[in-house]
Amino acid sequence: MGVLSGIRVLEFEAIGPGPFGAMLLADMGADVLRVDRPAAPADLGPKSATGKRVDITGRGRRSVTLDLKQPDAQRAALALVERADVVIEGFRPGTMERLGLGPDTALARNPKLVYARMTGWGQSGPLADRAGHDLNYVALSGVLSGIGRAGQAPVPPLNLVGDYGGGGMLLALGVVAALLNVQRGGKGQVVDAAMTEGAAQLGAVFWGLLASGNWREERQSNVLDGGAPWYDNYRTRDGKYMSIGPVEGRFYAELLDKLGLAGKELPAQYDRKGWPVLREQFEAIFLTRTRDEWCAVFEGSDACIAPVLEFSEAPNHPHHRARGSFVEVAGVVQPAPAPRFLGTPSEISGPAPARGEHGAAALRDWGFDADGVAQLQAQGLGVMPPR
Repeated sequence: MGVLSGIRVLEFEAIGPGPFGAMLLADMGADVLRVDRPAAPADLGPKSATGKRVDITGRGRRSVTLDLKQPDAQRAALALVERADVVIEGFRPGTMERLGLGPDTALARNPKLVYARMTGWGQSGPLADRAGHDLNYVALSGVLSGIGRAGQAPVPPLNLVGDYGGGGMLLALGVVAALLNVQRGGKGQVVDAAMTEGAAQLGAVFWGLLASGNWREERQSNVLDGGAPWYDNYRTRDGKYMSIGPVEGRFYAELLDKLGLAGKELPAQYDRKGWPVLREQFEAIFLTRTRDEWCAVFEGSDACIAPVLEFSEAPNHPHHRARGSFVEVAGVVQPAPAPRFLGTPSEISGPAPARGEHGAAALRDWGFDADGVAQLQAQGLGVMPPR
């Protein structure tokens, strides 16, 4: 029983940030029911060797299917909206309104509803109706300009900054805050989560550095963008990498000691003119040992250093194993729920559902009796019998 146990979330099928936000809520105990299209859209991501897409962000919810272009299906969706605490949708602005499922209609039916909308550009503004993806949203936020090597193009930061950090996680925070407001006696409301604004919020500290004159807009010319030689990644003898980041003087001194550089005449840590000299020293030294050998050298050290692990390696690191940071669900290794709640732990209730899987059981849990389920099915709602 998680912290959101008893909260009903109606999620309309989407990709990227919406499902990620719904996953976070499901991990925390919310009952998430996803409204899927009757048939899968075009390929939306990687597939396994069996030809099936491995959908980790779809974990922990159940599914019904509806063709929302049909009037009867829209009526069925409204019946679900009436019983939901939260609605999550990620269509272009105006789409839900055209389907008769917009927030005005939904809140008129369910005044306590939290209606969460996930888009790249937001619900208003000159770009609101334009197509885009994570990289575009992060680019417009200003954040992308600071990621990458000097003299080279900005580096796509996977789709972590827009879709997930500035998108789905921001959406989940907005949902929880709006739910808290409802529980305190407030009204339901719309949560307008825009990835470009979320990405900008993730970069708040850099606007502060810019305003104080402590941020240079040339890539790799600052401490946190790889400009400082002691805040970067270094290749090891076996072609792998070690990350270092001893910003504080006492930790930097420990780094130099472990590298065998203590006592040598070197530029001061924050002497920018001396950074190229320090970088050459670090590059040469790290190439003398393998990544695992360097891990042994720095075992128990406060030098702010860690191996750069691949996705396949990370779950097996002793720290992750000790904390159970990764779990296996239906044969797939994946991150465990986070953050942790010691009183009401989060858990993964199951892998991503097939379309319509367990829908009848979900509808009964949502308060529909046998006649109600039959009526929804007559309106085009696709459900499969419970297993």
